[in-house]
Amino acid sequence: MAQGFRLPEILEIARTEGRVTVDGLAARFGVTAQTIRRDLAELDEAGQLERVHGGAILRSGTVNIGYQERAALNAEEKRAIARACAAEIPEGASIFLAIGTTTEAVARELRRHAGLMVVTNNMNVANILAENPQCQVIVTGGTLRRSDGGLTGPLTEAAIRQFKVDIAVIGCSALDAEGDMLDYDIQEVGVSQSLIAQARRAWLVTDNSKLARTAPARIGSLSILDTVFTDRPLPAPLMARCAQWQTRVVAG
Repeated sequence: MAQGFRLPEILEIARTEGRVTVDGLAARFGVTAQTIRRDLAELDEAGQLERVHGGAILRSGTVNIGYQERAALNAEEKRAIARACAAEIPEGASIFLAIGTTTEAVARELRRHAGLMVVTNNMNVANILAENPQCQVIVTGGTLRRSDGGLTGPLTEAAIRQFKVDIAVIGCSALDAEGDMLDYDIQEVGVSQSLIAQARRAWLVTDNSKLARTAPARIGSLSILDTVFTDRPLPAPLMARCAQWQTRVVAG
């Protein structure tokens, strides 16, 4: 099939399934993986898809992709980020774990930590850490977001204000060149801001693909964080800003 026919069909598959993979498209169209990579690069340059490891996803500035797709994206990178983050959480600490697939990866790495108290607005995190008998898990309550098990809203923020914990671990949907953390859900933004305010230290866990995305709601600047855990170094100008802000960057 000629490229002129493949590209519209690739877009249609992405709209239907949320993402496409190089191997899946190569098998579907009977072409090489290299040919598909060129197709995806062209669609990326045209602003119609966003390249990610092993494939591409739909570009969107106002609506996040589905939870299952987010969970599958950059899974290895998220695990590496989570391991680095969890390694710096001491046993006996009190922590917030926020909504997000990378914070859920952190929870998995904490299943053998002793003496933790974890406050979370993420039902998935609570279920993961239920496997750790030495971890006290407190769920904030709030309005359930059925798509991903997140809890948001005024009740969530009110519950968070009852605590002052050692470390808040949050995620974001996008990270811009100025170092602003961005998200899609304004209520989730309010919760993230509350988590940061009620923690002695605030950490961000995010993979490098967030630099290629945009979202409409601002959580805040990396300048308000203590540490950013990511899978590769941030762009040099942003690394320089983090150095000025004394925001540590831990890159795999």
